[in-house]
Amino acid sequence: MPPDSPFLDPHRLERADVVVAHDPFCFVVAPAQLPEADREALLRDFPRYGSAGFFPYREQDCGPSIRALVAEFSGGAFASALGARLGIPDLAGFPVIVTLSDSVHRRHGTIHTDSTSKIATALLYLNPSWPENGAGCLRLLRRGDDIDALAAPAIPPLYGTLVAFRRADNSWHGHLPFEGARRVLQVAWLASAADAARKDRRGRLSRMVKTLAGRLDRRWGARRGIDAHH
Repeated sequence: MPPDSPFLDPHRLERADVVVAHDPFCFVVAPAQLPEADREALLRDFPRYGSAGFFPYREQDCGPSIRALVAEFSGGAFASALGARLGIPDLAGFPVIVTLSDSVHRRHGTIHTDSTSKIATALLYLNPSWPENGAGCLRLLRRGDDIDALAAPAIPPLYGTLVAFRRADNSWHGHLPFEGARRVLQVAWLASAADAARKDRRGRLSRMVKTLAGRLDRRWGARRGIDAHH
């Protein structure tokens, strides 16, 4: 059963170790946003998709603690607190879409900005440890053609680390190639309900394609990219 106390406390976004930047775009890097006491339950309840990439959130894929975390992460109280840090005071009023990923291929992580249908994106990582070679660490970038043009130190996707950014034409991000388990919960706030419905339809189709691709990858090896990955 999920705990009585919340996983995400919006007041943690006000701590001194939370980085809020406005150059070259608005972003927040907030470590240790999840209680250590809940780590085991959240890792146990995180879905195993058997294929790399982001999948649309479905309750039946997840255990109870992840379902509770998703409700908090996508809820209005947390969106209001995060929006205040991103300079989007009405963030809680926008529709949301939730996706999860439990693994990546080396083809993921290419530099990109999010689509214009997104207002903001937040990523919450759930990996108990991470290699020190920098592969798979999120990079927020000053340019779209240079993975080393860092706007902030590269961010290891460690348990409880939250990264959020306000979508802009220059909100470039990506990571160095990595293959293996990389657990992340993503919430995106969208410009309209129509955008949310369109992304939901696309997500359901993408789920079928990725599931098939995962079966082929396990048999023949990863060949080509299907989507970008944060």
